[in-house]
Amino acid sequence: MTLRLSSAGESHGPALVAIVAGLPAGLVLDRDAIDADLKRRQEGYGRSPRQQIEQDRVEVLAGLRQGRTLGTPLALVVRNNDHKNWTWGMSPWPPEGEPSGKGTKPVTLPRPGHADLAGVLKYGHEDVRDALERASARHTAVHVAAGAVAKALLATIGVEVHGATVDEEALRANIDEARKDRDTAGGIVEVRATGVPPGLGSYATKDDRLDARLAFALMGIQAVKGVEIGDGFALAALRGSQAHDEIRTDRRRDTNRAGGIEAGVSNGEEIVARAAMKPLPTLMKPLASVDLQTGEAATALVERSDVAAVEALAVVAEAAVAWELAVAAKEKFGGDAVGDFVAAHRAYVERIQWR
Repeated sequence: MTLRLSSAGESHGPALVAIVAGLPAGLVLDRDAIDADLKRRQEGYGRSPRQQIEQDRVEVLAGLRQGRTLGTPLALVVRNNDHKNWTWGMSPWPPEGEPSGKGTKPVTLPRPGHADLAGVLKYGHEDVRDALERASARHTAVHVAAGAVAKALLATIGVEVHGATVDEEALRANIDEARKDRDTAGGIVEVRATGVPPGLGSYATKDDRLDARLAFALMGIQAVKGVEIGDGFALAALRGSQAHDEIRTDRRRDTNRAGGIEAGVSNGEEIVARAAMKPLPTLMKPLASVDLQTGEAATALVERSDVAAVEALAVVAEAAVAWELAVAAKEKFGGDAVGDFVAAHRAYVERIQWR
């Protein structure tokens, strides 16, 4: 059975939920490790006070007994502590009593760069909040929890995944300047995966190509506008003799311009992927927009926002890459029990004589 992930939840709703299906039985999960990744997602230069409100922790409702997976769907929950201030405005059912707290007034001022306008047009909403709550990057919290589970599975076959910002010093300087101007800043993150054997993914169909799947996973993260594998766009300026990684007699490489993937298949070198994040669209000095209620020119909604969330993106991107690699590994090695998964991996690397 392949790994599958589905999630639900709104930014200020009661909770965020993820269902992970296809995990082998017997995988040991560490709650502290999952919570540590959730904490990393909330940290970083340029984050807003919202991150102190939430204090994310994972809960498990099903699929785990005394720290070991059962081979049944795993239900993960991350509560929204701030929901207490939105109980009336984000009530799942028609609320009773007088309006109180936050979210009681409809939002009619869409923000350029967010899902606001496209969301209300597509789904026929009258209140922009019906679109922005799910489009918010807040729901990446539960994807980070699922990514931590994926990393636990990958660790059983010696694969590690780490994300970080590119040129952190320059990023922080840019954030400082943006903060002074009451503006926002973007940046680039990089994810590296070590220990990935050759043979994950396939060139048989484009849907099976590992690089395509990683690009899909990274582009699916809020605010990401560009993805590259290995040297990516820089390869376009090189000659073929400069762009490719020569093969030694032991079938390894001295360079890794391909980022560990050739023809949609992992080649045994380190997987390297980068994602470019645009500046966040919620601005303290809002851009021009339209009031959807009156049709008059207006400025966009101003709501609590980060100056930047690039370091948080590094954690979310790490989780996304880990998830896709875990899916590809589970497809390759199978197994209803984690021991079967590990044994199949061992037999495979022995067959191809890979160290």
